[in-house]
Amino acid sequence: MAAPQSTEWRTVCEKFRLAQELSEVESRKDPENNPFRSKYTARDLLKEILCSLKKIHIEEGEADNEADGEFRQMVDGEPGSECGKACTGDSPAGLRATRLAVVQYCLGLNHIETEELSAGEQHLINCLKLIDRCTTTRENVSLFIQARNQLGILWAGRDEIEKAQGFLEIAESMYLLYMKEDGQPPLDLQDYFVLEGEELSQQEKIRSRFEMAYTHTLYYLAQVYKNLQQYERSGQYCHSTLQRQLEYKQFVPLEWAINAATLSQYYIAKTRYMEARHCLAAASVIASLAGEIPSEAAAKESDAECEKREELLQKRSEIARCWIKYCLNLMQDAKKLLEDNVGELDLDRQEELKRARQNEEEDKEKGRKSAILFGSSDTFDSICSLEEKVSSMLPLDFEEARSIFLVGQSYVAQAEEYFAMDGHVTDHIEILQDHSALLKVLAFFEQDLERRCKMHKRRVDLLEPVCKDLNARYYLLICRQLQFELAETCYEMMDLKLAVADKQDEPDVHTIKKFNHLCSSSMKYYQMFLDSIRSPEGKFPEKLEEDLLRPALVAKFRVARLQSKLISSNLAAQLENLNHSLESYSFIVQYCEENPEAKKAVETELELSNEMVSLLPLKINRIRSKMASCN
Repeated sequence: MAAPQSTEWRTVCEKFRLAQELSEVESRKDPENNPFRSKYTARDLLKEILCSLKKIHIEEGEADNEADGEFRQMVDGEPGSECGKACTGDSPAGLRATRLAVVQYCLGLNHIETEELSAGEQHLINCLKLIDRCTTTRENVSLFIQARNQLGILWAGRDEIEKAQGFLEIAESMYLLYMKEDGQPPLDLQDYFVLEGEELSQQEKIRSRFEMAYTHTLYYLAQVYKNLQQYERSGQYCHSTLQRQLEYKQFVPLEWAINAATLSQYYIAKTRYMEARHCLAAASVIASLAGEIPSEAAAKESDAECEKREELLQKRSEIARCWIKYCLNLMQDAKKLLEDNVGELDLDRQEELKRARQNEEEDKEKGRKSAILFGSSDTFDSICSLEEKVSSMLPLDFEEARSIFLVGQSYVAQAEEYFAMDGHVTDHIEILQDHSALLKVLAFFEQDLERRCKMHKRRVDLLEPVCKDLNARYYLLICRQLQFELAETCYEMMDLKLAVADKQDEPDVHTIKKFNHLCSSSMKYYQMFLDSIRSPEGKFPEKLEEDLLRPALVAKFRVARLQSKLISSNLAAQLENLNHSLESYSFIVQYCEENPEAKKAVETELELSNEMVSLLPLKINRIRSKMASCN
């Protein structure tokens, strides 16, 4: 834009450039004991510019009385022309107002960056007052959007989410309207302070900065909608933000990748696995743009290489963990769809779903994918290639489930590269638990009982060493989780061995020994879980906490069942086991009588416990009679 050639105008332009340099470059070098030194110097320059502009505008106005009238009418807040606008954005008065508004915007940003939020807000409001009386044109549209973005951020920081929403949604609608009606690259803020004959910013750079401002609008709106619990809209705006960052090459690879991987978890929760897979594939590909992971040797020789190795390993392991969740949830959702009322694979349902799926999913994927693609010509093929390595459809048989399991297991190994037991105890154990869960759901699809039992044995081998080594004093909740899962796994293996034994005419000694070992192991871990609930004096609580109520009573119920299942030819041992079983069943019945609210938590277990409390004494008396007759 043309500018006056007075000495004073030249000084204004030089001061503005210096203020920008102080704010954006020199401030990074400020000492810790005076972190805002450059910002304060820049502020003084901006205030001087504001005074100089008013003088220059008066001189300009004398040469252009009509424009000066418009300008004074606008600044004084007098009624404007139709639609409430005092002047057009590209008129002399509009351009003068926008110059002042740019300085007010820079002062607002300066105060916010020096943590003086109220003063910053006032300058941003002054900026909007100046330009809101102008029509929106390429001369002021970028400032319109950026000022509202900043006010949106400001109010969001104060937890005034709806106020933030108002500013940001207006910024969004302004961008969309401008692009529809004009669409030219707008004037950049710094272009208001150039001398005649100097080049304005290149159109490509102007467009890039303008698009970045709108990308920020979408990003902030995504956070606002999340805070307002409008999760669907928040997910859409996150996706749009990520798409635009790639399109305009305005991203840091690792940061973008983590955001895409995080978005995948939203899609997983919505069972939109095709979108989740696309986010994860894009995350993995874009993360690779950050470079190769330095070797351990290189990391030892250089602090910079050490930091880079640490960051790359961590971020890629975090993305790997998101892949694990993808594979696990995909398999678990398939299990829910296929299991019958006792938790086994429903073969009729399986065949029905296979017939229904043949063409439906492929057509649906083509239709949905066109709207959500990430990537540029450089990365698109790599993203598609990675997507092809794992299905986004629910697995309906063992082979399909196994292919997803193997992908998940490969990411377990990748995640453990960074989240090792030494230094990342909680994260490492969570990864082990996910690995165990993958094996558990894969076992659901396996029809061979012996092979299914081996899968559960792998789960025990994964979790048992950690459970033994972990200090319950510091990791009580995790210890309880591991104890309960190990008990459940051994319990499941016991049931499988029982099913195998039922097919034999007479179980052999090895089968009986293995069966009893699994019963004892399951009881041991259930008992460890129950003991962890006791007081330091060893007393079991009279009333269980809500989060422990069902797990504790289920543990008691299963211990009771396991005690009655132990196989022994010795009548005295049988009698002892049944007495222990009766004691455990009686505990559940008595607890629910004393705490009626507990009945809902264990309806099925309580019903069976009542039956066993009636039946077991009869069985115990028969054994006593046998023992008496033998004597």
